[in-house]
Amino acid sequence: MMSNGGLREGAAPAGALQPLEWKFSQVFGERTAGEEVQEVDIISAIEFDRSGNHLATGDRGGRVVLFERTDMHNHGGHRRDLERIDYSITRHPEFRYKTEFQSHEPEFDYLKSLEIEEKINKIRWCQSANGASFLLSTNDKTIKFWKVQEKKVKKVCDMNVDPTKAMGNGPNVGSSVSSSSTSSKPYTANGGYPINDFSFPTGGLPSLHLPVVTGHETSLVARCRRIYAHAHDYHINSISNNSDGETFISADDLRINLWNLEISNQSFNIVDVKPANMEDLTEVITSAEFHPTHCNVLAYSSSKGSIRLVDLRQSALCDSHSKLFEEQEAPGSRSFFTEIIASISDIKFAKNGRHILSRDYMSLKLWDINMDSGPVATFQVHEHLRPKLCDLYENDSIFDKFECCLSGDGLRVATGSYSNLFRVFGCSEGSTEAATLEASKNPMRRQVQTPARPTRSLGSFSGVVRRVKGVDNSGVDTNGNTFDFTTKLLHLAWHPTENSLACAASNSLYMYYA
Repeated sequence: MMSNGGLREGAAPAGALQPLEWKFSQVFGERTAGEEVQEVDIISAIEFDRSGNHLATGDRGGRVVLFERTDMHNHGGHRRDLERIDYSITRHPEFRYKTEFQSHEPEFDYLKSLEIEEKINKIRWCQSANGASFLLSTNDKTIKFWKVQEKKVKKVCDMNVDPTKAMGNGPNVGSSVSSSSTSSKPYTANGGYPINDFSFPTGGLPSLHLPVVTGHETSLVARCRRIYAHAHDYHINSISNNSDGETFISADDLRINLWNLEISNQSFNIVDVKPANMEDLTEVITSAEFHPTHCNVLAYSSSKGSIRLVDLRQSALCDSHSKLFEEQEAPGSRSFFTEIIASISDIKFAKNGRHILSRDYMSLKLWDINMDSGPVATFQVHEHLRPKLCDLYENDSIFDKFECCLSGDGLRVATGSYSNLFRVFGCSEGSTEAATLEASKNPMRRQVQTPARPTRSLGSFSGVVRRVKGVDNSGVDTNGNTFDFTTKLLHLAWHPTENSLACAASNSLYMYYA
């Protein structure tokens, strides 16, 4: 167990965690060789729900696609009974396509002469209720609250009407029914006999039964419950649900707004970093997220590489932070690219709320919220690209926004890179795990274990080592191949309870398990 910098109480002893062996599980939307990818099909957001039984993806065409887990349903019996049986999960997690819907359409802001594209920037699952799923999706300007529910198509069956006598609601006026058995008897409009006809059919009275409404096939219906619009002047980069289940935040470059899920026509501005004179602007907000259990705490990152922790109880406008996390620049290391690559593209709280994972252009950093002197661990993602920063700046790749994620137990972290590669690092004390995996049917094809290299110990904290892992200065990837900057793995998500990863490579969704 790590002291002060430890990831969780009761963690495995140093060196006990073996590196995971990742296996291919599934792929949705796999491209055939030479197939051209349509821009609208490229996946731009990915998110597991809290249970891990549902997965949502958003694309540049404004669509949201939902998947549901199927391998849990194949095991009969109660969950408690299954837990009693001590069996190893040899099956891999399996998902199936559930439904899709058009969340956003392209719009045009006539006041600013600005096209608003339909691309989904973020998806967040909300608490489900009465068998219905709820989720938030956002493009650059508008957030929508969706309800997805199964609807049964109902039909009335078992009618008492004699089909030979009821043609619709009886014969049309002026029409005659030519039947030898029935032609002598007049009809009423409901298809029966007149009230003064007391003759009964031979064989006694027929049994009288009530019509029955039966449910036939079920269909999934997505309905937009709320639209939260006109609250952001700049592009929305984050949305995050609060643990209270009632509120959420949305963040753009300069402001963070607090919303109530039930109220779409007003929000409260809680963070505003816009200076009086825009020429004085030195940094922007890049990502924001609520604490997983404390409804009054949120964190947001900036383009200068810092993370601010905010307590909503302190004041209505939280321009002053309660804690600031940033790494001090090494003397003499500053260059033209320093500020650009320091910009944080994504932050995620660990499930226990104790740690924050941040991703900048070159690295992942793990922060302990009780220790603001610097990150407790740094993981180099593609250090061999450092000599190529000038080329990356020329082709705008240096501004790519990679996401990051943590495992549910907080013992591993993951993020994407170029050539459809992604990296998985072990972050428990003593772990040397630093895997390079490829988003393909053979993820371990480029796998090379890179030993961890401790950099320096923080003397004032017993047992806390600031580590730098996965350093590779080869200038090419781990297989000796040059990097392809056009194929980038920006979006990925870790299953909340299992070692299972979902990765978006262009228009394909790859799933892996370990």
